Amino acid sequence: QVQLVESGGGLVQGGGSLRLSCAASGRTFTSYSMGWFRQAPGKEREFVAAISWIGGSTYYRDSVKGRFTISRDNAKNTVYLQMNNLKPEDTAVYYCASRRGGDIYTAARNYDYWGQGTQVTVSS
Repeated sequence: QVQLVESGGGLVQGGGSLRLSCAASGRTFTSYSMGWFRQAPGKEREFVAAISWIGGSTYYRDSVKGRFTISRDNAKNTVYLQMNNLKPEDTAVYYCASRRGGDIYTAARNYDYWGQGTQVTVSS
């Protein structure tokens, strides 16, 4: 079992930055690949970014490339999502997710554990 707790969300003006954190506890963090997803009101949950369990591989959805950076600190059992140049369309609840193994997946069904989510609101 893995427990995930997100933090760092909030209200920010367009063009601003936020850093989300996801603290993991439970089983060996380094054996899990990690992902960030988001869900806006009335929309389906969508993939944002993922990082392999070693941290050498990352993958992003096209709309956040060059603006968001996913990273992990295995010593702290924490994964981060640095979000720069935020836009109103980035407004959503952001979820951290984990899956056992080293591969990166973009589909939510491939992830085994989820956090409770943190709200990100970007004003225009």
